[in-house]
Amino acid sequence: LHSQAKECNGVKAPIDTSKPNPNEVEFDNLYLDMNGIIHPCTHPEDKPAPKNEDEMMVAIFECIDRIFNIVRPRRLLYMAIDGVAPRAKMNQQRSRRFRASKEGMEAAEEKQKIRQEILAKGGILPPEEVKERFDSNCITPGTEFMDNLAKCLRYYIADRLNSDPGWKNLTVILSDASAPGEGEHKIMDYIRRQRAQPNHDPNTHHCLCGADADLIMLGLATHEPNFTIIREEFKPNKPKPCALCNQMGHEVKDCQGLPREKQGKHDQFADCLPIAEQEFIFIRLCVLREYLERELTMASLPFTFDFERSVDDWVFMCFFVGNDFLPHLPSLEIREGAIDRLVNIYKNVVHKTGGYLTESGFVNLQRVQMIMLAVGEVEDSIFKKRKDDDDNFKRRQKEKRKRMKRDQPSFIPGGQFSPQALGNRSSPQAISNPRQAAFEMRMHDRQNSTTSSSPNTSLTSDGSPSLAGGIKRKAEDSDSEPEPEDNIRLWETGWKQRYYKNKFDVDASDEKFRRKVVQSYVEGLCWVLRYYYQGCASWNWYYPFHYAPFASDFEGIADMPSDFEKGSKPFKPLEQLMGVFPAASGNFLPPTWRKLMTDPESSIIDFYPEDFAIDLNGKKYAWQGVALLPFVDERRLRAALEEVYPDLTPEESRRNSLGGDVLFVGKHHPLCDFIVEQYKTKNTEVVDMPPELCHGIQGKLTLNENAVLPDQTVESPVPMLRDLAQNSAVSISFKDPQFDEDFVFKAIVLPGAKKPAPVLKPGDWEKTNNDGRPWRPQLGFNRDRKPVHLDQSAFRTLGSQNMCFGGGVPGTLILPLGTYGSPYTRPLLTGQQQIPKLLSNLRPQESWRGPTPLFQQTPQRTAGAAPLLAWNRMLQSQNQYQPSQYQGLGGPMSYPQRPEDRMDRGRQV
Repeated sequence: LHSQAKECNGVKAPIDTSKPNPNEVEFDNLYLDMNGIIHPCTHPEDKPAPKNEDEMMVAIFECIDRIFNIVRPRRLLYMAIDGVAPRAKMNQQRSRRFRASKEGMEAAEEKQKIRQEILAKGGILPPEEVKERFDSNCITPGTEFMDNLAKCLRYYIADRLNSDPGWKNLTVILSDASAPGEGEHKIMDYIRRQRAQPNHDPNTHHCLCGADADLIMLGLATHEPNFTIIREEFKPNKPKPCALCNQMGHEVKDCQGLPREKQGKHDQFADCLPIAEQEFIFIRLCVLREYLERELTMASLPFTFDFERSVDDWVFMCFFVGNDFLPHLPSLEIREGAIDRLVNIYKNVVHKTGGYLTESGFVNLQRVQMIMLAVGEVEDSIFKKRKDDDDNFKRRQKEKRKRMKRDQPSFIPGGQFSPQALGNRSSPQAISNPRQAAFEMRMHDRQNSTTSSSPNTSLTSDGSPSLAGGIKRKAEDSDSEPEPEDNIRLWETGWKQRYYKNKFDVDASDEKFRRKVVQSYVEGLCWVLRYYYQGCASWNWYYPFHYAPFASDFEGIADMPSDFEKGSKPFKPLEQLMGVFPAASGNFLPPTWRKLMTDPESSIIDFYPEDFAIDLNGKKYAWQGVALLPFVDERRLRAALEEVYPDLTPEESRRNSLGGDVLFVGKHHPLCDFIVEQYKTKNTEVVDMPPELCHGIQGKLTLNENAVLPDQTVESPVPMLRDLAQNSAVSISFKDPQFDEDFVFKAIVLPGAKKPAPVLKPGDWEKTNNDGRPWRPQLGFNRDRKPVHLDQSAFRTLGSQNMCFGGGVPGTLILPLGTYGSPYTRPLLTGQQQIPKLLSNLRPQESWRGPTPLFQQTPQRTAGAAPLLAWNRMLQSQNQYQPSQYQGLGGPMSYPQRPEDRMDRGRQV
């Protein structure tokens, strides 16, 4: 992916995103699932965390810039932050937040304990940094952090619309945390509703940014032919510094408090961590659809084969192996090939079903029952094979440990004779007192040979051998690792009886209870599929158990009801916080609300246990287990909150209200004048958005109370960034097109949609390829791209060139212009120190303007100056843009600071 900004002397040059996409593809719409950006920017795992909330906001801005530089959407940018979630999702959120709080406190206690032990032994550790731990639970709707984030994003959007030519004709929609719904599902709801409009372009190229696997399912569920997902490339086992000594190569539990080795000749790299910029990959769903078409195509069906319907069935079957709303079935583990097993069963059974399992998000339970009972027939063999595979894996691991133990040397010298890693360029140290060192090594070797003379010999108190018997080996020296106790033993007869007794505390013969569990699970399957294809069927429904039933229990489900109550409403933000937060995160709530979490006399104190059990449920690690938390009773919660609602301040009441989406455009957008006219006439009525002015996008517009308006200053919520004194962007409240509650969005490919060119190798390539040409796989989006190869001499030439931004004169300093359209200014004179002078002479009102653009400079030649290159010229059409303040000089992460504001004014998190 091409997105790297070129850099010279520590100054990054801006990327002109109005130019064609270097990835050889043009995207129309970019959708950002913002929570996938917020979390890694606020508490990163592979680099130092931001010091305060202001640095977090700047990091989020830079991450959005990076993704925008890669994708370069031409019509729409949709930013969606998770709002209040459906009750079915809140249970998972509650589990995650309670776990995060518990693990955070345990990690802090363990860290402090190990620190004291190391210092007591004389170890060397850097002084503890006095810093308040960032509680990631604040990334939840209703908190002050999320409210401030929304303000910062409004400021960021306004600045970009003013200054970046790539945003010139872009429509931007911000759906912040006040708008109910999960971020990815707000995006899907927008796409569904636009697809149902007559002006929608069926060949719109969508790009969705997010790391969740369910985005793939959601993208397939749209049936859009051009749908791409961009996500961070997953790289396992990234090195992380020790949280105690900040050195690489070990974890906290293995820290010895050893002195840090010198980094560089003068220790100049002491505080530098090996940080690599995150890379992104594209997932082309049209290619995945090709694979699915080959996999799912079936011949001799008693009904007409419809690939789109089979894709919907495949998405539905994937729910059985796990999703955010239901636990996976015990017999279906994705790592054991459960999806392939389901597909094979589906292809065998579909001939008998008489049709497909789903249609536009609605489930045919009679046909699903046939699939599930077919899985149930092989459940017993699945459990036995799982046990055999686990035993074989443990046996191989034990043999591997024995082999490594046998092959390791019996003695490794230490101190000045210890082995050194290859490539260590530090100068060798002179050997001191070699005779004493040799004597110690001989004595050490003699002691080892004496103690290991007989495997059944132990030593007495005076060190003499004793034949009383061998010393029992400690547990930590054992070849076998401690295994969690498994009371279910699914591989043994009677597994169903033990499962229901241990997990549900009922007898397996209790048919009424088992049917209740199955009915709840069937309701969940119907709810999840409806959620993916039609939107939220019920804000109140949730699965009321921690565990799933067996596939063989799905008998008689055809007549089970699958309808949901209509007219349900989401929780309010602060109500959701009370439902998902542990007491340790109560500081994000009003004082009297917080008291309900900790007061022993509180009527809902049982919702907030200080400790809770985690059932490993056959897994090895705690994070894979099931957190056994009590489910929140909505009626009891609301009754308790009625007493403390009057204590809310006006600001807290505002944060507790549900909001909506906001649409932004710049002054060059065709829709800008229409929106400005609404504000001039103070039209308080809801107006239809003219689709001809906005790439066919339709919706309802209403005036916004906190609107961004032309010729009005947009105040910066981040102290280190300047106000936008000359704003020309405008914002207005936006609402998606509305439909009747019973309206069904059709899961079909729209008329007029063009199928992308195939990418996979044709199955009959060898037969039809008469000239014998080998098949050449497609690289990237362009099927005509030809691979370019460089030989060694070319690499040597590139490496030897002293290039600055693709060219330049050695010793020349090139400054960025500060405007997105113009890459560079005229190079300064060789050796000229002008950066401090530039910063000191900035005027408050004109400081954002940056250096003089090339097209405003008087052509002249100066002795000693580097010549202007062809790529230094700028198009006259980009003259009208204000320079972006983010590309100036100074400040962290290349963001300029106000002349009067520095980092010490940042809010501490």
